[in-house]
Amino acid sequence: MPDTSAERPRRIVARREGPLLVEGPVEIELEDGTTVTSDRFCVALCTCRRSRMYPWCDTSHRKHTPTARPASDR
Repeated sequence: MPDTSAERPRRIVARREGPLLVEGPVEIELEDGTTVTSDRFCVALCTCRRSRMYPWCDTSHRKHTPTARPASDR
C-alpha cells in the first residue's frame, strides 16, 4: 500500500446505527494478524460483527434494528 503520510488525514465518519465510513484506499489488520485491503474511494467497516463479509459492512445491522410498536399494541 502506498505511503500517504504526506497527504491530508483520512476521513472516518462514525454513525450511531451503522458502519464506519472510511476514505480509501485502506489496509486493515484483523485480530488473527491477516491483512485485508481495498482500493475503493470509500469503504464501510462493520462495527456490529453481523456482516457475512466482515470486516466489510453488508448492511446486516439493518435486519436487527428494533422497530417501535404502535401504542395500541403495548
